[in-house]
Amino acid sequence: MYQRIGQAAYKADLESTKALMRMLDQPEKKFKAVHVAGTNGKGSVSHLLASVFQEAGYKTGLLTSPHLVDFRERVRINGNKISEESVIEFVNRYKADFERLELSFFEWNVGLAFDHFVKSEIDIAIVEVGMGGRLDSTNVVNPDLSIITNIGMDHNQFLGESLARIAMEKGGIIKRNVPVIVGKSQRETEGIFRKTALQLDAPIIFTDQLFPHEVPECPLNGTYQKENFQTALTAIDRLNNQGWNIRAEHILAGFQNVIKNTKLRGRWERIQDKPQVICDVGHNIDGLQAITEQLSKTPYHDLHLVLGFVADKDVKQALSLFPKDAKLYLTQPDIPRAMPINRLSKIADEMDLKFQAFDTVELAYIAARKASHSEDLIFVGGSTFVVADLLKIT
Repeated sequence: MYQRIGQAAYKADLESTKALMRMLDQPEKKFKAVHVAGTNGKGSVSHLLASVFQEAGYKTGLLTSPHLVDFRERVRINGNKISEESVIEFVNRYKADFERLELSFFEWNVGLAFDHFVKSEIDIAIVEVGMGGRLDSTNVVNPDLSIITNIGMDHNQFLGESLARIAMEKGGIIKRNVPVIVGKSQRETEGIFRKTALQLDAPIIFTDQLFPHEVPECPLNGTYQKENFQTALTAIDRLNNQGWNIRAEHILAGFQNVIKNTKLRGRWERIQDKPQVICDVGHNIDGLQAITEQLSKTPYHDLHLVLGFVADKDVKQALSLFPKDAKLYLTQPDIPRAMPINRLSKIADEMDLKFQAFDTVELAYIAARKASHSEDLIFVGGSTFVVADLLKIT
């Protein structure tokens, strides 16, 4: 799959997905949906919306990616992972067809989710884009609402080398006559979204151009979540205007119970205290900048950074964002797409950084724990897959 092995697994068209949907009797046409794209924040917004819909009494499907510990995290209904039996039955039934169609992992993941949602008779699905938008396998849905959280530089080799080009790919989820919420106004992208929406008669709302909503209490920490909260609240307003029945008490409970309801993890998640251990899945430059800003507002005596990356990221720029006085433990996540520790170490040497190198996240984390004191902070991140490796051992 793309998340594990990179470019070799990427498919730049929807033809196989469309063939898959025909084989499954068009499940994408049989449920209501909200479609969520964006560079950062789409996972948090998706989980917030799913939690609110659950609190409002709707049977709610949730498709997200990648997973952290268990593949079944990707497909949930009312917070419950799809059962092992359902996955096995689906794969056994369609394996030969998948091979004939030469489906990617993500394509059959989407097929599994949509088939499961229909069989479970959900009321609505919150569908998170895997990557991009226009050519993403999820883009066969015809949603009640489209959401684009923000645009940043990520997956440039697939989506384009400028914010404008990336916006064209993300804006590919905008559908004719379907309202679209954009989380952040950006000079390079706003005109592109407005033009696309105008061509498709899609009402468009820029969240940050509205009077801010009052945000309910929420366990999702990190100042970067403020934008996601506003985007989710704006989306709920629009969905209520379209006939959904989401009341103030549902919003309050949905925000307060988002982790309990949807099992969202890895967003400025505190693993323990004394010393503080915090992890975050932010992995592109915009996401890492938000993390370093949050680190600057977090009290600690000494900072220990357990960091690893995937091979196609601008690691030199990423490393330059973190505090120079931190104790650095470099490692590699346990996936083929990881940047090997010897290559990462070479980059760090060229930057004159002081660091220790470890072959696994577990070894790096153990070393950080041994070197830390009760008032210190250990941060683990740089890649979703570094966080995944941490959560498997904690």
